[in-house]
Amino acid sequence: MNQLGELLTKLGVARIAAMAVVAVMLVGFFAFIIIRSTTPQLAPLYTNLELNDASAIIAELNASATPHELRNDGSTILVPRDQITTIRMSLAENGLPVRGQVGYEIFDSQNTLGATSFVQNINHIRALEGELARTIGALSRVQSARVHLVLPERELFRREVQQPSASIVLTVRGQLSTGEIRAVQHLVASAIEGLSPNAVSIVDSAGNLLASGTGDETLSVTAQAMEERAVGIENRMRTRIEELLASVVGLGRARVQVSAELDLNRSTRTSETFDPESQVVRSAQTLETGDQSTGPGNSGQVTVANELPGASEQATANGGTQTSSDTFEETLNYEISSTTETRVTEAGGIEKLSVAVVVDGIYTYDAEGNAIYAPRSQAEIDQITALVRTAMGFSETRGDQLQVSNMQFAERPGIEVGTEAPGPFEFSRDDLVNLAEMIVTLLIALALVFFVMRPLVKKVLAPEPKPLALPEAASVPADYQENQMADATLAIRNREAATDAWLEQAKSLGETQIKTLKMVGELVEENPKQASLVVRDWLSEAA
Repeated sequence: MNQLGELLTKLGVARIAAMAVVAVMLVGFFAFIIIRSTTPQLAPLYTNLELNDASAIIAELNASATPHELRNDGSTILVPRDQITTIRMSLAENGLPVRGQVGYEIFDSQNTLGATSFVQNINHIRALEGELARTIGALSRVQSARVHLVLPERELFRREVQQPSASIVLTVRGQLSTGEIRAVQHLVASAIEGLSPNAVSIVDSAGNLLASGTGDETLSVTAQAMEERAVGIENRMRTRIEELLASVVGLGRARVQVSAELDLNRSTRTSETFDPESQVVRSAQTLETGDQSTGPGNSGQVTVANELPGASEQATANGGTQTSSDTFEETLNYEISSTTETRVTEAGGIEKLSVAVVVDGIYTYDAEGNAIYAPRSQAEIDQITALVRTAMGFSETRGDQLQVSNMQFAERPGIEVGTEAPGPFEFSRDDLVNLAEMIVTLLIALALVFFVMRPLVKKVLAPEPKPLALPEAASVPADYQENQMADATLAIRNREAATDAWLEQAKSLGETQIKTLKMVGELVEENPKQASLVVRDWLSEAA
């Protein structure tokens, strides 16, 4: 203990405090590193939860002793990232989260024995609403959904039938397109018997009307669909042409704009064509007849005697004449081949295409590295025009237009021809966050070592200064103290004499200056104008 006390006394309070601070900081730093490395990385399990769902999930996590954390007033629950899938499967087994909607499981938890038809109908509507809300919420752009159904019952002895309707409230990420809104309408209409898609009203969480559901929007929906089709055709054709030109002139060296005009009319055309060269005998009819007659030779007249029975035989016997005739008739029916064609042209066909292409020129570099612009040759422009014409499906009968121009761009692309664009880093967001945390921790550790621990350790290890010792040969004479006192007395007397002389000189000089100031003041009072001129000259000289 004595040796320890002597060591502490020898080190001093400052060194002991520095050593304690260094030890505490080292222990704290390594404890932070250990805790940070052993603490599981949390990730969101569910977000935008209802309070009842959040409380039920927290109860399940507490029962399984799973570490978790609440954020955003309990609407977001974070759990270890490597356990998210397992926890979600375990919660799904228990039917969580419900997200405030009740599906067909409502019939599993109730005893239908003794329930009235009214209660059963209400439960059926609730189950339909819950299942539809869950299905709509599964869409990538939809955060949550709430569905309300109106399913009127048909009364007896009533001719009028009221059609069902539905209203939906959506909480979306960003903004839904027209196609996505129609998809939600058709999804709900297909799940309810007798429900028309035009009877589904959709509103977002901000109160914006996305679909009125009044049935009067058929034309507007068709027009929007045609507009979307035109935009899709333009985007696909522009992308196709730009990719084609990028491989020829370089990435970013060509700009393409496409305008597509669509035919919004739906037409039906029926045509029937006959081929006279293609004839086939369909039927043939032959008629052959014969006729014989006799009469008197001298008369061919019609008389009463001739018309009497037996008159012809008597006339023949008396020398009359006898005649006969044969007739042959043939009828042929031919079938001419015919073709009947019915062509239905739906709306949305391409009526006309207009394409404008601007191509940058060629850049060369001089000895100093400066870029020199040169336009492309006409032969190269013609080749580019032919490529674009083929890629767009140019049709003169349709009235398509194509214009290819070679102009210098205002901003030259940074990627030159023949160079490849740098590929993106294959890092996820979590990897970048972890890398940033590691870099920050390393910087803090380096700052702690170089700016805090290093000065403290250097101070602790610095040796104590030794007291100066007189040389052995040095000795103090006996009359040293008397001589020193005499010299000090003489120096004091000399200082007092010098002070008195300086005071006398300053006193005389002050009296002279006072007299001079009085005289100058009197001159200024007697001649103020001249004094101002003198002062002005002094100021100008000083400037």
